[in-house]
Amino acid sequence: MLDLIIKNGKCYIDKDLKDQDIAIKEGKIIEIGKINKEAKEILDAKDLLVLPGCMDTQTHFREPGSTDTEDLHTGSRAAIVGGITSVFEMPNTNPPTANKKEFQRKLDLAKNRMYCNYGFYFGATPDNANELADLKDLEGCCGIKLFAGSSTGNLLVQHEKDIEIVFKNSSKVVAVHSEDEEILNRNKKLIKDGDVHSHPIWRSAECAISSTRRIVKIAERYKKKAHILHVTTKDEIDFLSQHKGNITFEITPQHLTIYAPDCYNKLGTYAQMNPPIRDKSHYDRLWYGVKNNLNDTIGSDHAPHLKINKDKTYPNSPSGMPGVQTLMPVMLNHINDGKLTLEQLMNFVCENPVKIFGIENKGFIKEGFDADFTVVDMNKKILIKNENIESKCGWSPFDGTEFKGLPVSTIVAGKIKMKNGEILGDPEGSPLVFKNE
Repeated sequence: MLDLIIKNGKCYIDKDLKDQDIAIKEGKIIEIGKINKEAKEILDAKDLLVLPGCMDTQTHFREPGSTDTEDLHTGSRAAIVGGITSVFEMPNTNPPTANKKEFQRKLDLAKNRMYCNYGFYFGATPDNANELADLKDLEGCCGIKLFAGSSTGNLLVQHEKDIEIVFKNSSKVVAVHSEDEEILNRNKKLIKDGDVHSHPIWRSAECAISSTRRIVKIAERYKKKAHILHVTTKDEIDFLSQHKGNITFEITPQHLTIYAPDCYNKLGTYAQMNPPIRDKSHYDRLWYGVKNNLNDTIGSDHAPHLKINKDKTYPNSPSGMPGVQTLMPVMLNHINDGKLTLEQLMNFVCENPVKIFGIENKGFIKEGFDADFTVVDMNKKILIKNENIESKCGWSPFDGTEFKGLPVSTIVAGKIKMKNGEILGDPEGSPLVFKNE
């Protein structure tokens, strides 16, 4: 007997929507077609889209360390409610995930506590090059995270010679927070106390492109893969489009949805993040990038902070906002608005992450692949409310905004973990498996 059959849905297969049923047993897709067999459970997906399990390749779940703000369990709940079946989680925790002992500790913390599947970044520091060279076989390691500017603890790698050492020794994709620390320090005099509108002036477009040019130069010199996170500027879009191949990059949903000064007028410090939300000319160029398939991924940069801290006077307020729960509703709404196609979104949150990071058996609806699915109602509307945010932070920058297009079921390893907003069963997510290249 089968474990689950998904019936009557429009399934995203080979870049097209096909009327097919999907048979699932022991966490795998075993048959696609018209299926009339017995199963322990049947999910009727009539009038719904059945998509491969969607991934969020940039999240901060704050554990170990700031577990009052978020932890691996609550972050995974937010992911599941938002239709996300796998996450990549960041190493800027306390202590940082920057050695194999701390990496194993995070794997132990995740076991039987996360609803979604997970990969963890290994944090680069100025002095852990030896460890970076030996990560190919490390279970659940999605890549190396390099903070070229703006980080906590000992994860800042700002000097060119140290960045070179990271790339020279890297045995995985290096994902980069690309801001120039020297320019950031020089620009501090531009910060206006109490005025968050000065945030993108301090963290200027020059600060971003200067760092990105340097990263690309070094990555290309050593013929290594670099993935530039949360790209925010016109110059970066134009520059990175000329350096494809081993160089890939991400845009966030929030940078495609809100822009300055409107966002700071409305949200104040709740719109504060690094790199910042910029003006409409940058927003328009980011959309140009999306429409022309220049970016490779969409990641939320889910970085929650408690309201009590976000309410502090700028610049004492922390940077970051939650997003793993809203990534899919926001982007599905943009599809409904005609700003991008479903195929493009599937490239950004399924197929490209698989290609860039070498994820095994995910990202496609194929026989033999893992039975992870995001089931979506493109006509269903949702009003985002702070009280419905699963993250411990309890707020969203999209509070009070209506979006059209909603994940209505999330399936992980053949088990329905979310249906109509309700979380089901136990947290049984497992580490993602990565190909050794």
